[in-house]
Amino acid sequence: MAGKFELYTDKSGEYRFRLKAGNGEVIALSSEGYASKASALNGIESIRRNADSEVVEVD
Repeated sequence: MAGKFELYTDKSGEYRFRLKAGNGEVIALSSEGYASKASALNGIESIRRNADSEVVEVD
């Protein structure tokens, strides 16, 4: 089963999302809060577009 983004509204009414693996484990914690659902969906789309990125090790 593929991973999925969960979009939800937090206690203060902001939209947030998290990424879960196919087994249901959270692999990316909660996003920043967004005032609109459309903005949160744009954030998800940005991650999808940029997910194929290089790995950079920092010290």
